[in-house]
Amino acid sequence: MKIIIVGAAGAVGKTAADALSGKHEIIRVGRTSGDVQMDIEDINSIRAMYQQVGKVDAVVSAVGHVHFGPVHEMNSEQFMSGIYGKVLPQVNLVLEGVDYVNDGGSFTMTSGVLNRDPIPGAACAAAANGALDGFVKAAAVDMPRGIRINIVSPEVLESCREKYDGFFPGHVHVSDEAVGLAYSKAVEGCLTGQLFVVE
Repeated sequence: MKIIIVGAAGAVGKTAADALSGKHEIIRVGRTSGDVQMDIEDINSIRAMYQQVGKVDAVVSAVGHVHFGPVHEMNSEQFMSGIYGKVLPQVNLVLEGVDYVNDGGSFTMTSGVLNRDPIPGAACAAAANGALDGFVKAAAVDMPRGIRINIVSPEVLESCREKYDGFFPGHVHVSDEAVGLAYSKAVEGCLTGQLFVVE
């Protein structure tokens, strides 16, 4: 299969790339790295990426940034950073990419643990994750030509334990391999409309 992985250089995206490379043609997409560069928050950049790459069998998205901070200190602009930084970029990859995905192909998006098991200051992240989970469940009903859509929602990666030390008390750290297998199931499997939780 020919597979686009957006955010392939990031910690989560790398798990997908590692799990799928070797068996498939992987096009790594990043803001400043990879085979193709794209600004995920710019709709015209997304369109240009698809025009450059052409038809594919699968699109994996492992991108997004959100605001962290207490609700009582958060303003509307900070909250919306989660919508514009994580939700819309991934949704736009689907909306703009349907015509570029072959019959029977798939989209795989990424949310995260914080809408299931929150930490202090994570309301923006939780809202973004919940929006993405809901979008995928409903979008699966409408997908044409046998195209599937799923979402992976991992706990904190073992490889990020040091980076996030102290922020996720009591949370289990999951192996990069386990997260990669979830992307493999989403892309290479047969299910659609599914939330693949890795915890």
